Amino acid sequence: MIRRTFGLRNGVARFAVVWSIVSASLLLATAGWSQTITWLGTPPGYTLSKAYGVSADGSVVVGGAYAAGYWRAFRWVAADGMQDLATLGGPESGAYGVSADGSVVVGGAMNAFRRWRAFRWVAAEGMQDLGTLPSRNSSAAYGVSADGSVVVGAAFDGDLWSPFRKRRAFRWVAAEGMQDLATLGGPESEAYGVSADGRVVVGWAHDAAGQPHAFRWEDGVMQDLGTLGGLVSAALGVSADGRVVVGWAHDAAGQPHAFRWEDGVMQDLATLGGPESEAYGVSADGRVVVGRALNAAGQWRAFRWTAAGGMEDLNITYASLLTDGSVLNYANAISPNGRYIVGFGYNAATGREEAFLLDTGFPLRGDVDRNGCVDDADLLAVLFAFGAQGYRNEDLNWDGTIDDADLLEVLFNFGSGC
Repeated sequence: MIRRTFGLRNGVARFAVVWSIVSASLLLATAGWSQTITWLGTPPGYTLSKAYGVSADGSVVVGGAYAAGYWRAFRWVAADGMQDLATLGGPESGAYGVSADGSVVVGGAMNAFRRWRAFRWVAAEGMQDLGTLPSRNSSAAYGVSADGSVVVGAAFDGDLWSPFRKRRAFRWVAAEGMQDLATLGGPESEAYGVSADGRVVVGWAHDAAGQPHAFRWEDGVMQDLGTLGGLVSAALGVSADGRVVVGWAHDAAGQPHAFRWEDGVMQDLATLGGPESEAYGVSADGRVVVGRALNAAGQWRAFRWTAAGGMEDLNITYASLLTDGSVLNYANAISPNGRYIVGFGYNAATGREEAFLLDTGFPLRGDVDRNGCVDDADLLAVLFAFGAQGYRNEDLNWDGTIDDADLLEVLFNFGSGC
């Protein structure tokens, strides 16, 4: 019955039919929203953990855990805890990105020859070696598209951690393998982020003068995003549609500041009172930015930035969740809707550095217009966008199509926060 209503051209008629369903069975309002911090712990025998990626619904977190000189990639699920994703035959690995549904994980892992290789992991197949570019012997993956089909990162002509390595940004798809994204005229580049549909890639690349600059790559063209008045910049995250890019750039004084770039303009997001800040992640619509910044006391603190609120210290905003003395130092990634933030900090309960998952509680599930109330406006937004392709706010489950699942998300949460 629900699907038949979408064949009607008259939007009012469509709404009336669905509204009758809501009125009959789903007006079970729940006011407000909850906020929680979950410390993800470590696998047995490990001494610390760091989170670098989160799924759209906050149920899957990926990162790395450390013990006795080695890192291991993990995939955390609330019901099961941390899963060791193993390696490609060597001792180390790390996970840096995850698909929207949490099923695909990307990162870097050592092979049997102790060479780092970019990997793509799925549960049914395990860890797949993505290879490397010609004349390169190592690689690592740092970002993945929403559906897990496009992977970006860098290939190296030496060990991953060697200061003498030479790097080139790549974009990988199964049908074509690794594509060298070239540079801005200099010798090196690295890719860190990719748009939801995999078309736009961001990172840094040397220009002709040998200076690393943030870039935005699309359809074979690499665009130099410039700096904040200094010589150096790097892009680390990108919005779903590829229009908003975030990262860090030197200002005229040579200090790195977090930036947000849109339509050719690089905006300085300032700091928390200290001299430095860096942006690592951005929500799908480009409105919420996360990263780390130095406060006036010279301490690194996780931040969230919005146009309305500016840069806020997450330790202050969510102080009620940190009453035991725990500290959030890095915010490395944010879910597409801006609700979930992951990173790492100090867990006072265990006395060690650990990955965290912060559920800010906002937006509410089903709150398409982000006004804190799941109501008629949200229902209409999904109805009138029904059947559309592309990752946007109406695509509540972040699968690339606005369909029954998104409509039901609104219906089952109708009245929340109102």
